[in-house]
Amino acid sequence: MIPQALSGLVTAVRTLTIVPMPGRDAERFSTSLYWFPVVGMFIGGIQALVMYLSLFAGWAESAGFAAVLAGVLLTRGIHADGLADFFDGFWGGKNRESALRIMKDPNVGSFGVLALFFAMLLKWLAATRIAEAEEYSVLVAGILLGRWVQVILASTMPYARTEGGTARSFVAGAGTSHLVVTTAVSALCLMLLPDADTAFIVVAMVSAALLAAAVAAAAVRKIGGVTGDVLGASSELAECVVWLACLLSSAQQP
Repeated sequence: MIPQALSGLVTAVRTLTIVPMPGRDAERFSTSLYWFPVVGMFIGGIQALVMYLSLFAGWAESAGFAAVLAGVLLTRGIHADGLADFFDGFWGGKNRESALRIMKDPNVGSFGVLALFFAMLLKWLAATRIAEAEEYSVLVAGILLGRWVQVILASTMPYARTEGGTARSFVAGAGTSHLVVTTAVSALCLMLLPDADTAFIVVAMVSAALLAAAVAAAAVRKIGGVTGDVLGASSELAECVVWLACLLSSAQQP
């Protein structure tokens, strides 16, 4: 049991980051989903550290930019690529078949470019505000829950491609246990963040869950399930939604 769990961690780190990880991949890739929130917290911690150090060298705007850039580099932009393909396929595809075909195309279209531009602009603006307030827990929460959202979708939805794909092995074995465990782990990780009270945890997790529900509804209607691009896009969108929700909630507190 323990070797299998550790192999799941190896696969999660290799899948979500560029960090070299010794060891063998999990026999069932879905095992790695249990570790997604933990790896998300690690990624968020690195980005928070980059933001903190950048504040000594410049303005909040540069610190926000550095944090966002660190996330792109640390994840090799895998989820940003999914976001572009998601919007290309969902906006450019007239039906299920054309949407899936467009999403599989390695070229990025105009919808994808626009989505990337506005998403990164929004992330930079939100990260700048986080840097100004030094609310590093908000930064980490969004990144952590972005990975939890992937597990929600993988655990509750079928894989959309009949011919298979890169994310099929993750989705095929995912189920209720992955959802329950990662929900508990995500909540525990949030509790460990500085100044994280009950209200903060509720706002962060509810906003992420609502985003997951919205993406799930769109994916079911358009392609009948999820793909790797849908999972990646959900992670990017969840980061933005959680950051904004937490910042708005913090601003309303006396």
